[in-house]
Amino acid sequence: MFTRMVNLDFTVSAAMVLVPALVLFAVLVLLRARAGSPGWTGRHALLRLGGALYAAAVLQLTIFPLHVVFGTYANQTPWYEMVQWVPLIIADFSFVPNVIMMLPLGALLPLVSVRVSSPGRAALAGAGISLAIELTQMLSYVLFSNGRSVDINDVIANTLGTGLGFLALRWVARARSLAGLVQELALPSARPAGIPATGHGHAGPAS
Repeated sequence: MFTRMVNLDFTVSAAMVLVPALVLFAVLVLLRARAGSPGWTGRHALLRLGGALYAAAVLQLTIFPLHVVFGTYANQTPWYEMVQWVPLIIADFSFVPNVIMMLPLGALLPLVSVRVSSPGRAALAGAGISLAIELTQMLSYVLFSNGRSVDINDVIANTLGTGLGFLALRWVARARSLAGLVQELALPSARPAGIPATGHGHAGPAS
């Protein structure tokens, strides 16, 4: 019987996936803005586009490029050996960049969701998003044998960064000169916590 192992080794770049996705989202924002849909015009449109660019940047840093390998080129290390299960035992210099990477997320979440009303809720959302990223990295290794590792310390750093980002937004919004701008940026369905009422945009709770 004739058998032959298929060998594959190619890379899916970030541009191949993220650029078309961003273009489609930009077109959606434009159409909704032209229709005058609430939450899709002016500063709200800019907020949505900025959020999409940030999400694309995070995906580019954490998921892409996606290296697909099969056959003799595949990494033979078992997937469970690619996971750092124990927290804070082996933490490298990537811990601080991982914190910094999620600061914008912590600031964006209360601007788009009324549910993110405290640092704890922001951190919880950040933990969920970080876990999704790490699971995607693990799945990409299981499916494509591409050598990506998974680290629980990344989840801790991302969670911390998201909570700090929320606190940073709240601190900035305490300034009366900036509170109105933050309220105007927030989507109609969101009411950022800890922002003084100004009479501009959304009337948040007085501090």
